[in-house]
Parts: sequence; structure tokens; C-alpha cells
Amino acid sequence: MDLYNMPGSPSTRAIMMTARALGVEYNSKFLNTFTGEQLSPEFVKINPQHTIPTLVDHGFVIWETRAIVTYLVEQYGEPDSPLYPNDPQKRAVINQRLYFDMGTLYDAFAKYYFPLLRTGKPGSPEALEKFHTAFDLLNTFLEGQDYVAGTQLTVADIVILATVSTTELVPNFDFCKYPNVERWYKNAQKVTPGWNENLERIRDAKKFLEANMIESLKV
Repeated sequence: MDLYNMPGSPSTRAIMMTARALGVEYNSKFLNTFTGEQLSPEFVKINPQHTIPTLVDHGFVIWETRAIVTYLVEQYGEPDSPLYPNDPQKRAVINQRLYFDMGTLYDAFAKYYFPLLRTGKPGSPEALEKFHTAFDLLNTFLEGQDYVAGTQLTVADIVILATVSTTELVPNFDFCKYPNVERWYKNAQKVTPGWNENLERIRDAKKFLEANMIESLKV
């Protein structure tokens, strides 16, 4: 099994932690998107959309992080795995949280902070407002709950943990504004397999940013 990826990205880290939770081994194949390696003819043949992460499992190719993590559980997890259970209603809530991450939380984080990688400056004030709104929503989802989609750890927690932990790159990020998220975040670090490796990759990414990008941000 080959995983084409950039190790520090939230998308890759979500798959890494899911694989660790399942005991699945994979070959990590680094693609440097800053130098355009994802556009090589060899990779475009594998994934015409040339996005990473991309998983190749014995000839089966799948991309998009949330599709990959659910595939891994269904293919390699125990029957009716609590990470992605068969119950339609439980699975629907997990899917909703995964779509929330993709379309709202991760999207808001990316639009405000990822411009740093290209310009050295964050996104617009409007993008910052959407980022805070996304965290407010997550804080609401977690009212009275230890997990984002039910009573136990699921792939929704793992994917959202990968996104939220990216705030470790941001100086002075204040979780106190989101007490339910803060409580969940502390617990998720304890119960999610692969957390230490996830944190190590964030720290490596932070060193890269500190060496190559601009200054601190106030949130």
C-alpha cells in the first residue's frame, strides 16, 4: 500500500492516525507540491486530479482524505468498527462531521492561514471571521460530549483532530474562547493512536515555516 503525501499536511496526518488506529502499514511516498512533483506524468497517470494524499492499495486508487479514512476502516477494520460503525444513523452523524470539516472547518482554516505559504501574509478579515465561526460551531457540537460524533472515538474525531492540531503552528492561538473544543482536544490527544507522531510532524512543519515564512499572527 502506497500513500502519496506531504507529511506535515492535516490531510496526511488524518490518514496516518487512522492507519495507526487500524494497525495498517503503508509506504509513505513524499511529493513536494512546492516544486510541482504532483504534476509529474507518472503521478498524473495515477491520479488525473493530481491531488495528495492519494492512496494506492494493490492497484486500487483513491484520493480525498475523508474517502481514504472511511475506505481504510471498511477494508481493514473489524466488522462494525466503532471508528465507522454500520448503524446508518451513527454513520450519518460521522459523515456530517466529516463534511463539516471539509467544507467549513478545514476550509476556513486553509483560507485564512494557508496564504502564508504563498505570500507570507494571512487571509482576509472575512476569512478570519469564518474561521472563528467554524470553531464556534465545533464548540457547539461538543456541548456535553467527549467526542464529535457520538460516545466514542470515530474517524470524525481523527480527521478533525488533524485539522484542529494544525493550530499548533499558530502563535498565541487561544483555545479558552472555545472551552468545549479545548476539553475535547486534550482528551483526543490521549485516546487517538498516532498522536505523538502527528505532533512530531506538526513540529517539523513549524520549523519549516519559521525558517522560511513570516512572523506571528494574532487570532
